[in-house]
Amino acid sequence: MTQKKGLGMGLDALIQSRTRKEPEKDTGRDDDARIQEVIREVKKNPRVTLWSARSAAVLRYLKKTQPEFSISREASALIEQAVRDKYPDIWELFSEL
Repeated sequence: MTQKKGLGMGLDALIQSRTRKEPEKDTGRDDDARIQEVIREVKKNPRVTLWSARSAAVLRYLKKTQPEFSISREASALIEQAVRDKYPDIWELFSEL
């Protein structure tokens, strides 16, 4: 068994300590209100920030070796496909975006 080194382990520790272990309790707000709140938030700031040294290296290599390659466009397409495949029901809730 190999041990992960570097940022990965620290990031895992941060994520685990800050991620809710139990579902959020219903505060009386319905799903439609939550959906509208999320839509307002992402219209203001649609960015997603993530850390992946290997993915960053691959994308930067492609940027240097393929004319007109766009890291943002490629990352967006890859993330959208992965999220759509993993969470299809939730993906449909935001079809207006």
